Amino acid sequence: MKKIILSIVALALLIPFASKADDGRPISPDKIPAAAMAFIQETFPEIPVVYAEIDREIARTKYEVLLNDGTKVEFNAKGEWDKVECIRKAVPASLVPETIANYVQASFPGNLIEKIDKERFGWSIELSNDLELDFSHEGALLRIDD
Repeated sequence: MKKIILSIVALALLIPFASKADDGRPISPDKIPAAAMAFIQETFPEIPVVYAEIDREIARTKYEVLLNDGTKVEFNAKGEWDKVECIRKAVPASLVPETIANYVQASFPGNLIEKIDKERFGWSIELSNDLELDFSHEGALLRIDD
């Protein structure tokens, strides 16, 4: 009985690792979805991709791309962007919903939106002053986290 319980516990501990077998596996940039590459070329023209990886999980696949200037972009399996994180510079204005951009400009003048992340509840952004702000899909402020 003791061996059976130990076997069940050991198996339960190994399952999460087995499901993450492909996490962070480097891939050639030409292996990311065509839609992701088109997004990069349109949004970050002239900034080459220096690294790409694929993360396969049980329910989803995502791609992570690092650009030459330090920008990180995450994509879903279809090649749609999910998160953009820039280093000491603003994410492209075209990625920020207008209501969020207006709120940040009015409430936190002089701060840049350095990270934007699509979430189930809406949007999460990080400012250059390290504040994190969460917004609904409609752009209403939900919370501020420092």
